[in-house]
Amino acid sequence: MANTPIFNNSYHRQLPGFYTELMPAPLRGARLLYHNSELARELALDDDLFAEPHSAIWSGERLLPGMQPLAQVYSGHQFGVWAGQLGDGRGILLGEQQLADGRSVDWHLKGAGKTPYSRMGDGRAVLRSVVREFLASEALHHLGIGTTRALTIVTSDEPVWREKPEPGAMLLRVADSHVRFGHFEHFYYRRETEKVRQLADYVIGRHWPQLAGQADAYRLWLTDVVERTARTIAQWQAVGFAHGVMNTDNMSILGITIDYGPYGFLDAYRPGYVCNHTDYQGRYAFDNQPAVALWNLHRLGQALSGLMPVSDLEQALNCYEPALMHAYGDEMRAKLGFATRDKRDNDILTGLLSLMDREGSDYTRVFRLLSDSEAANSRSPLRDEMKDMAGFDRWFEVYRQRVREEDRDDERRRQAMRAKNPNFILRNYLAQQAIDGAEQNDTAFLHRLLQALRHPYDDDPALDDLAALPPEWGRHLEISCSS
Repeated sequence: MANTPIFNNSYHRQLPGFYTELMPAPLRGARLLYHNSELARELALDDDLFAEPHSAIWSGERLLPGMQPLAQVYSGHQFGVWAGQLGDGRGILLGEQQLADGRSVDWHLKGAGKTPYSRMGDGRAVLRSVVREFLASEALHHLGIGTTRALTIVTSDEPVWREKPEPGAMLLRVADSHVRFGHFEHFYYRRETEKVRQLADYVIGRHWPQLAGQADAYRLWLTDVVERTARTIAQWQAVGFAHGVMNTDNMSILGITIDYGPYGFLDAYRPGYVCNHTDYQGRYAFDNQPAVALWNLHRLGQALSGLMPVSDLEQALNCYEPALMHAYGDEMRAKLGFATRDKRDNDILTGLLSLMDREGSDYTRVFRLLSDSEAANSRSPLRDEMKDMAGFDRWFEVYRQRVREEDRDDERRRQAMRAKNPNFILRNYLAQQAIDGAEQNDTAFLHRLLQALRHPYDDDPALDDLAALPPEWGRHLEISCSS
């Protein structure tokens, strides 16, 4: 096989006692349904790998040379409550591909069967959850938000039981790391401080090598984790993305988005939007995500408390709010078309969000239409979308004055705004149509939807229907953690 990927498995090699070696358990009648050709090119993978003779690779039936499969152990707080030991209950880290630029990326197979950490689970995934994660990770990546990436979707003849029998499936995803906050919590609560230190040193050596050996390496590292997390949360809020299950075991140490379950993008702007219908208390509501991320970071800080003085922990954690506000401010100023900072910006933003909240306006559509406003002659296609036109006119006059004070004409501002305000987002009703097709072994809609999500800021008449507001049936879809 030409250009077989090379694997250099540092996690397996350097962290014995942090995992269980385990082979995947293939599904019966497994077959490759779809692969991410764009990501495959980025990983320098030959097309031949995805041809029929090699399809067993993607179902875990056959390993590539150098793979050393393992299930990671970790713990975590779930919905604010300590849940104890969790771990890879249905996932297997197959190995770390060594890339030509010196980086390595994890290959992780979800739905790969029972592990010692499955608890009461069956170790499987269903096709709908695999399709949803595939789509979401591509959507966020092309919106410029750090995330795991999905490489392949495997379906099978073997049913998996949830509320009803569903097609069993597997997802192979890649990421620079699958280490979570919960990895550190696991050994902290077991009072194994040296293992916490060993894991921290491993993570710093692999992902922050510039800090290795510095006297305050742990403080500098935690500070960067805090700031990375803050930036990702700011980006989620700016694009209207709700994760749905921000447990500490679903928080990446790299600050990227990981573990897509009952996520959702805002349709109508509702700050208290809860995308997970089993989140009865609304802990993970859209507007609560920034606070939850900080709470999770404090749990990480607690787990690292044996590695640095309390003053260092506090200094690192105190960086969260300013980093979040700075990043969110930059994101929203760009969405509003402001090239400079001004003390009026927050009032202008909150004024628009209040209008949207009162009217139930579509979050994505509002900013896309605002991009086409003309400050020079006070025209905006957004006005026709508003029931309270007088209220909009009052807001728009203040906004228009702010825009006109900048040294940028309407066309330059319009281009900048359209490069920041997407035309296409992954609405739940679109994901559902892709799932419906995939369950019939038809990937045509999945492929078409991915075309749109990979160019979210473009206008494409051939894909106009994918930018449409959800139909009535698509406005009230309930998504749970069930996978």
